[in-house]
Amino acid sequence: MTIERLRAIGRRLFEEIGGVRLRPFSTSSIGRGASGDKTFPIDKTAEDTIISCLEKGGEPLSIVSEECGLKDLRGGGRKVIIDPIDGSKNAISGIPYYCTSIAVAEGDSFGTISLAYVINLLTGDEFWAEVGKGAFFNSDRISCQRDDIFYLIAYETQVPGRDLPPIAPLLSEARKTRCLGAIALDLSYVAYGAASLLVSPAPSRGFDFAAGWLLVREAGGIFTDTAGNPLDGLLIEMGTRAPLLASGNSLLHEKALGILNAGTT
Repeated sequence: MTIERLRAIGRRLFEEIGGVRLRPFSTSSIGRGASGDKTFPIDKTAEDTIISCLEKGGEPLSIVSEECGLKDLRGGGRKVIIDPIDGSKNAISGIPYYCTSIAVAEGDSFGTISLAYVINLLTGDEFWAEVGKGAFFNSDRISCQRDDIFYLIAYETQVPGRDLPPIAPLLSEARKTRCLGAIALDLSYVAYGAASLLVSPAPSRGFDFAAGWLLVREAGGIFTDTAGNPLDGLLIEMGTRAPLLASGNSLLHEKALGILNAGTT
């Protein structure tokens, strides 16, 4: 498995899904995926395309995907963690912010993730990372924000009435905030330096942030849960979830943790 193989899959997805990006997608659910969320036709199309491409590659792989769940190819091997469409509610609503996210791991934990790939299915822009080799945007090396100013904080909530109050003190310190609806893309833009940090107080699913975890770290950022605990030991399983704090650098991260956890110790 290589980044070039992942990019080839991305090009195929962009041809099939990006080509209809200006027309509405079906809003009718076709069931529920292995994650428990509703599955829409766009989710199934993307997942089928990815798995078909992986099958043609001939490599033994163990797939962990939002829709199909766990699936071994040729007896299983390296883990491939897939979110076929991150931001599917945006896609079916006509909001132009959604992507595909793929990560490859050598073992059973997040600390073994070695490849990461995210493609913006509206623009075709690609973000990828290889462990120890850095993070890239359309072939150009990228890096996170370097100073300690909260220029723009991205955040995600599942139940706003529950999730917003705990992070409101942090959001109030930002010059700008954005809730955009696709965690993998949010994390890509932290790696790119466009967002100072991402905070997601509700536990996010592992396949939502697996690729972003490596992207942010390879771009020089810090990625923990909202209590500051490392995520390296998280197991790559369908049920893996964690509240997220991904920052451009250690100064931003320490400031954010101090605000989020003030009065809790």
